Amino acid sequence: MGIKIITDSTADIPPELLEKYDIRRVPLSVIIGDKSYKDWEELAPKEFYKIIRETDVIPKTSQVIPQTFMEVYKEEIQKGNSIISIHLTSKASGTYQSALIAKETLGEGDITVIDSKGYSLGIGLMVLEAAKMAKEGKTKDEIVNKIYDMIDRIKYIFSVDSLDYLRKGGRLSYAQAFVGGMLNIKPILWVKDGELEVIDKVRGSKKVIEKFLDFMASFRNDFQDQTIGIMHGDNIDMALQIKEAILQRFKVGDIIVAEIGCVIGTHAGPGTVAVTFQK
Repeated sequence: MGIKIITDSTADIPPELLEKYDIRRVPLSVIIGDKSYKDWEELAPKEFYKIIRETDVIPKTSQVIPQTFMEVYKEEIQKGNSIISIHLTSKASGTYQSALIAKETLGEGDITVIDSKGYSLGIGLMVLEAAKMAKEGKTKDEIVNKIYDMIDRIKYIFSVDSLDYLRKGGRLSYAQAFVGGMLNIKPILWVKDGELEVIDKVRGSKKVIEKFLDFMASFRNDFQDQTIGIMHGDNIDMALQIKEAILQRFKVGDIIVAEIGCVIGTHAGPGTVAVTFQK
């Protein structure tokens, strides 16, 4: 029996890595006007950010329904696979709950559903680790235990051009989102227990990078044993600047630079940059 790793599109794993590690991705949907698109599959991030920058349309998102997970799980069970299914934090979406309902309704197969308590490539790092371990022949218990260990240790820090997207999407209250009208102010946020929290605000991109590095250093100074994730919402230049700064300051095992997909991008907005790592 093989072990199949399944995730949803909010993990924002680059397509080439999905293929390399044979990871199955189930898409959430983004709704723009009266049209619905499957995240990553029917609308690429680059095109998505172009649309929201050039129009006044406020996108909406839609979780994966249980029926979709049931179909995916049934296909993998029929292939003789056991399943580890890792998903977006339950505090931001009902997708994890849909996966649980699908497992319980199906009533067959060896299925483990995990709430990542995370976002974007933070989920992606867990999924990639699980897939690598499966390829190495690790047992399902070993993989699941590793993922729960990572959930407890994964940290995120990110900056957005505007908190309006998070406020409009219900991720922050108006009071939390208020930063004043000063030019070039960059809010700094982190993820605590699966929820977003504003921790600082700085002026300019250089200060953002300094804040990111200091945040990382507050947990550790050596990252040789792990992969660091850098995510961006159509802001590759800034992402590469962050990568270079990290490499100059820390010893690092590997760095993945990835686009933030349409669903996470709906709430974070264009220009967002983020770093995720393990404490």
